[in-house]
Amino acid sequence: MTNRLSWFIIFWLIAVFAFLYAPIISVVVYSFNASKLVTVWGGWSVKWYGALANDRQIIDAAILSLEIAAISSTLATILGTIAGYVLVRFPKFLGRTAFSGMVSAPLVMPEVITGLSMLLLFISMEQLIGWPQGRGFTTVIIAHVTFTLSYVAVVMRSRFLVLDLSLEEAAQDLGARPLKVFFVITLPIVLPAIISGWLLGFTISLDDLVISSFTNGPGTSTLPMVVFSKVRLGLDPKINALATIIIAIVAIGVIIATVHIRRLERQRQRDEQMAMRAIAAQA
Repeated sequence: MTNRLSWFIIFWLIAVFAFLYAPIISVVVYSFNASKLVTVWGGWSVKWYGALANDRQIIDAAILSLEIAAISSTLATILGTIAGYVLVRFPKFLGRTAFSGMVSAPLVMPEVITGLSMLLLFISMEQLIGWPQGRGFTTVIIAHVTFTLSYVAVVMRSRFLVLDLSLEEAAQDLGARPLKVFFVITLPIVLPAIISGWLLGFTISLDDLVISSFTNGPGTSTLPMVVFSKVRLGLDPKINALATIIIAIVAIGVIIATVHIRRLERQRQRDEQMAMRAIAAQA
């Protein structure tokens, strides 16, 4: 009975992963299709990658999306780290419940509602104070920071909750000021979580379509918006080539980040062991 159950679980795991990754594999394979018809195989060819390199609309949109994602994820990581630290280390300040709710609200709020509310906010601000003058690069970044901040805050809050306070207390006992303890002890320990939060914010910002559609202006069409507009007119083989490049970049980025985070984690464990030995020797 146990053996049958194990095979049943393995079968469903294979089926689920095949359902998830088979479309991705098909996109990669058909990006090398020589035929202009996406669903008809016409032999192996890389001509669509060359056509993609000559498509200025897609190239400009990709560069713009990368700039927006990099800036918004960096700002969101800074603000999300501060928010996570405040929620964990200052549990009894006035308005904590409201602050926690505002930080977590974008996680459960539909993107259509978030995008519409941001659009109305920008229009009202322009009428009241004259800024921002229309929608564009700045408004998209503000909108992306607003909803990616919540994801980073959740990651950092979880990391601060499991952080060993004895290391910070030991540093303070040795005469270090709280600010120095944060930058020398706390920040290096939570650095893997910060990197994970930045990557999560970068991915969400790069992938966003709905909120960007509400807050962008002329000349600031992001890559998802350009891809969506092209797909509405029919399947374009260049989109398969673009998707394959993005998949390769993401895979390489995940591998590099994983290796780097593991190195940081091993270094952190060694530093903690050395610190505990130093504390034990002084005691």
